[in-house]
Amino acid sequence: MSFPGWAHLARVALLALSAVGLLATPVRADGERRILAPTGSLRVGVYPGSPTSMVTDAGGAPHGLSYDLGGELAKQLGVPVDYVRFQRVADIVAAIRDGQIDFTVTNATPARGNDVSFSQPVLSIELGYLIPANSAISRVDEIDRPGVRIGVTKGSTSERTLPAKFGNATIVPAENVKVAVAMFAGGEIDLYATNKPTLFEMSDQMTGARILDGNWGLEHMAVAIPKGRETALPLLNRFVQDVRSSGALQAMERQAGLRGAVDPPRE
Repeated sequence: MSFPGWAHLARVALLALSAVGLLATPVRADGERRILAPTGSLRVGVYPGSPTSMVTDAGGAPHGLSYDLGGELAKQLGVPVDYVRFQRVADIVAAIRDGQIDFTVTNATPARGNDVSFSQPVLSIELGYLIPANSAISRVDEIDRPGVRIGVTKGSTSERTLPAKFGNATIVPAENVKVAVAMFAGGEIDLYATNKPTLFEMSDQMTGARILDGNWGLEHMAVAIPKGRETALPLLNRFVQDVRSSGALQAMERQAGLRGAVDPPRE
């Protein structure tokens, strides 16, 4: 993956700090703090390889929506942040469901809404397909053929959604994004389906890989918290509104190199 020069990174960091400083309304409130961080620290679930969760820059510093928004909310609440790493987002959702994690940012699907509670949307991102160099596939309408193997992340929205979309191609689950890149190298999959920010991260590691034109849907990313903490949602929604309107969210997106984002639907 290519990164901007250090001078540009410094400017982006300063922009992020100044934007975060623009947050208009402190979210700190004792009652909500006890609800959102009952152990005394905000336990933020992250997984590597996606700018919607956590990636590292050229200097090895972590960034990402879950990582940076979790850190900012912890600061606003006046509690320490405790980052807990997982291999994939499905594991984080399960941990939130079980009360082991307090916070993450993920696709707010109805299925996940059965297990966790969501804030209003933070942003929306396009879903797409990644093909390797010299792929025989060049268009979306060439995917659904016998023998075509579509990689997806195990436990993901893609794994649940795409079998109904493709009657001829085969869906092949991968444990995580790192494994998926290795599966490309080993000739085990022909393309990969997930959100475009993750696909861009994968393509940066694969010479000649590209993302097919168009999209097959949108993911609406929102903050997920355990069920039973809904009384804190007004504060959480105000936090989301503030990071969006202040420019802090846009600065976080740039720091994480997030590509493929669009404005979320209006509430």
